[in-house]
Amino acid sequence: MKNLLAEMVRYGVTNNDLQKILGCSEKTVQNKLSGKTEFTVPEAIKIRNYYFQGFRMEYLFASDEFISN
Repeated sequence: MKNLLAEMVRYGVTNNDLQKILGCSEKTVQNKLSGKTEFTVPEAIKIRNYYFQGFRMEYLFASDEFISN
């Protein structure tokens, strides 16, 4: 989620902006950005298409966790 947060800062997109386009509460946006809950695929597409058209989904919503095999 770090990439999404970084791009939000860079482009001046606020939590309130996400709240408006997703039609959810401020707490829901906070939970999703903090990783407590996940964005649904339709939510992620909506965010990318509305604010970050030049970015790949894999980049914006990359996991912050390091996964080792």
